[in-house]
Amino acid sequence: MNKKQQQSEDTRKRIADAAKQLFMQKGYKSTSIEEIVEATGSSKGNIYYHFKSKEGLFLFLIEEWDLEWDQRWDEQGRNYKNSVDKLYGFAEQLVSVDLHHPFSKALDEFLNNNEGMSEEVEARITNIIRNRLEFNQRLLQQGMDQGEFENHNVEHLAIILESLIVGLSQMLRMSKLDDALSLYQTAIRVLLNGISTK
Repeated sequence: MNKKQQQSEDTRKRIADAAKQLFMQKGYKSTSIEEIVEATGSSKGNIYYHFKSKEGLFLFLIEEWDLEWDQRWDEQGRNYKNSVDKLYGFAEQLVSVDLHHPFSKALDEFLNNNEGMSEEVEARITNIIRNRLEFNQRLLQQGMDQGEFENHNVEHLAIILESLIVGLSQMLRMSKLDDALSLYQTAIRVLLNGISTK
């Protein structure tokens, strides 16, 4: 990387770091480009050069956060002896890392209030969701391959697992229940065993 490329990368990182702090403090909607300009000392044109739009900047941060999450999981996931333990570990990481993270709240706000998004933004959101579903599929397929889970349509199960997780996180943020981990563990147990006595 030459000096000019390094300077460009440093500027990009500075903008992203400052914007992340603002999004976490104020939320997505309440953070303006002008505030990002002020926090970074970069011009609006420079921000748009690196990220194209406020949405593009926010999605870049989400993609980076997902990569960090995956790296954390790769390190942690090795500690589980089987797929059942991995599902419970997955729930634990979701509660400890994501549930009350300020960035999660900003992401919910972004997804729930972003009408009229561009095709590019929509494609990037779709890709983020696809990556999460693929993660779920790998986790569930491993359990099927090892005989821990019954064989089912893994794509359907991945969607059900993601819906369960997203729904729980939204309900917990709204209701402010104290024992989130216990609720997630119960959800995993119900997914694994069902609730029928027959």
